[in-house]
Amino acid sequence: MEALCGQNLIILQCVLAATCHAMHEIQKATAFWDATQKAVYVRKGIMDSSGDAYGYFNDSLSITGWSVLEIRAGYGKTIQSDAVTFFLAGYLEGYLTAQQMLSHYVNMYPQLIKDKRVLVPLRNFLRQQDAWTREQVKLNKNDPLWQHAGLISAQLDGLQAGAAAWAKSQQREFLSMFAIQFLNAVGDLLDLIPTLRSRKFNLSELFSKPTMGHCSALIKMLPGYENLLFAHSSWYTYAASLRIYKHWDFRLSTAAVATGKMSFSSYPGLLTSLDDFYLLGSGLLLTQTTNSVFNSSLFSTLTARSLLAWQRVRLANAMARTGKQWSDIFSRYNSGTYNCQYMVVDLNRVTLGRKIEEGALTVVEQIPGLVMSSDQTQALRQGYWASYNIPFHSKIYNLSGYEAMWRQLGEDYSYDLCPRAKIFRRDQGRVLGWASMKHIMRYNNYKRDPYAKGHPCKTICCRNDLRIRRPRPGGCYDTKVTDYHQAQRFVSEAVSGPTTQGGLSPFSWSSFNRTSHVGLPQTYNFSFVTMQPLLFSP
Repeated sequence: MEALCGQNLIILQCVLAATCHAMHEIQKATAFWDATQKAVYVRKGIMDSSGDAYGYFNDSLSITGWSVLEIRAGYGKTIQSDAVTFFLAGYLEGYLTAQQMLSHYVNMYPQLIKDKRVLVPLRNFLRQQDAWTREQVKLNKNDPLWQHAGLISAQLDGLQAGAAAWAKSQQREFLSMFAIQFLNAVGDLLDLIPTLRSRKFNLSELFSKPTMGHCSALIKMLPGYENLLFAHSSWYTYAASLRIYKHWDFRLSTAAVATGKMSFSSYPGLLTSLDDFYLLGSGLLLTQTTNSVFNSSLFSTLTARSLLAWQRVRLANAMARTGKQWSDIFSRYNSGTYNCQYMVVDLNRVTLGRKIEEGALTVVEQIPGLVMSSDQTQALRQGYWASYNIPFHSKIYNLSGYEAMWRQLGEDYSYDLCPRAKIFRRDQGRVLGWASMKHIMRYNNYKRDPYAKGHPCKTICCRNDLRIRRPRPGGCYDTKVTDYHQAQRFVSEAVSGPTTQGGLSPFSWSSFNRTSHVGLPQTYNFSFVTMQPLLFSP
């Protein structure tokens, strides 16, 4: 089936708007694998620990701003292959969240597809990239990286099959594999679509236009090493705020995998976080902020014979036991898309009140053709590491074109002197616990803060909808916070929606009704809620 687009999308928006989130509902289900028929049987309304995969979906977004999904797989009476475990985990997720996946696709498609002429090259690229990945899995059966890449592909197949099974049972439209690939590659598409469009129309601009930053992050070590706090605030279109917080526990047979347990902020239909806020069973924490690549000539090397960023993050999260290993795994087959600064914290190298060992903080940055990493543990010893969409490594900074942008447009493109760098440097010393960490990550005092200069996005938690000229529904739409102790229990606190700190009015779609926002709250005025798995423990 072809992906939903054009007139079909408009019709689907209307149908979904009438049915989404009519009530708060918890759905439970268990999936069983019939090896003889190679088929899946789902029992609704129960969570049976003897099943091959089981879990629940709490459709609480309209109440708290977040839905919650938890899935355990591979713990049934009959031990299945790892590929079956991942397929069933994906199947159950697709089955439980299919309606939200439809809504999210309807909302995201018009955000990314501005020119329908790019659809053909995009379909071709994603098809070729998927085929190349699966071919490598077959050709490299003894390589642990490709073994796990095959499991991720199996989970993707299961996700699409489970969503299609739900849609068939409801006599509803269902998403094609292209649509599933589209959702998972949303971050990669931010670079991929402009590159494909430039190739199609032979555009040759050396430097791309400035774009809005994507996220703020802060890692804070208290002065006496009493605690480590870890937080992230996402920036993007508010149309993307159909949020699901996910807890996964997959039992695997291979020793090459460091963990099958993780908790992370996510979205419908994504087998990744996209925010990249992960608490991993290996003791690693991961987050990131996205960097722009203004030197568009770097994208000349972009090829389908590579692994997309979302795939490499999944591989590194599963296989790495240290920050250095995470960087090494992530560096392989670099697609050059969704170019970010990743921060990997290794809790195994932190002893509160005593010492912070080398390797406690690894910073990894990517651009097309290059991935660089360095040990930045000393920054934690000195108190904090902040991230705000500007590269740290000078080679990445210069090659990306930030140096040229600084000379042309000023200190907004300076690593040390951009507004958020100044605000973090000024205010991080006041972070002494959860409350103050939440405060700084929701901070927006743009009318009075001298560093913001009256701009609602030159601050930690952006509100583009409050701009006087050309307001638009985008900016900072969530915050997630955890600490040393809670992260090891997969516990965090999260809030959804644009910040209201300092008396800012809650965001409402009433002024932006032309933007597709199916299934989203009309007004965002939520509080922090605790995220914790119920079906598994460390």
